[in-house]
Amino acid sequence: MKRRLMLGLFLLAGLGVLGLAAMSFFSRKPTNLGIVDGRLADCPATPNCVCTFATDAEHAIEPLHFAGSPAEALTRLKSILAAMLRASIVTADERYLHVEFTTLIFRFVDDVEFLIDADAKRIHFRSASRVGRSDLGVNRQRMEAIRAQFERK
Repeated sequence: MKRRLMLGLFLLAGLGVLGLAAMSFFSRKPTNLGIVDGRLADCPATPNCVCTFATDAEHAIEPLHFAGSPAEALTRLKSILAAMLRASIVTADERYLHVEFTTLIFRFVDDVEFLIDADAKRIHFRSASRVGRSDLGVNRQRMEAIRAQFERK
């Protein structure tokens, strides 16, 4: 009896791991990335996204503020991102960055976008998981960590 229970638990855990791996393998880059009408895309209804343009408490987060030139702010932001583990800058220009963050084990990807508002001296951002419903707060924590480093530099 004990042996069957252990085998059943092992198989159940194995199916769970295979399911997570399949979710990661079949996830695709979203089609709504980039700047549209001077903004980043809204967050989906799921809680695995934060965005400075969001108005609801679950998704809303404050933008980064900077002094000096937009170019200096972008350089500072890029240096922070370059030092982060499993972060890869996919797209970069003088106003916009798209960065992919990949988890260590299951290789899930979070898409993080930054949009510089030179007039307001703000950097808006959106951080969203590609798959799943919950990210256990990882996107918000990551962006607050970036904020803390950005304000120190």
